[in-house]
Amino acid sequence: MAAEFIKRLIENLCPHRFSWPHSGAGGQDYQVCLICGTAYEYDLVSMRRTGRVITPRGQADSVSPKQAGL
Repeated sequence: MAAEFIKRLIENLCPHRFSWPHSGAGGQDYQVCLICGTAYEYDLVSMRRTGRVITPRGQADSVSPKQAGL
């Protein structure tokens, strides 16, 4: 329980420095934080992140860590 709290705290305190957008195997675009490794969905039309995809520990929602380059 304490480990989960610390992990969430670090994710929320990270200043997030993002890589260039990447395209996943399913055509989904995403950006990865270079500091904490969290990947976010990215919309190339509006040129902004839309939502979280995966966490640094590899709990995948829609992009695998291998696709995200982690």
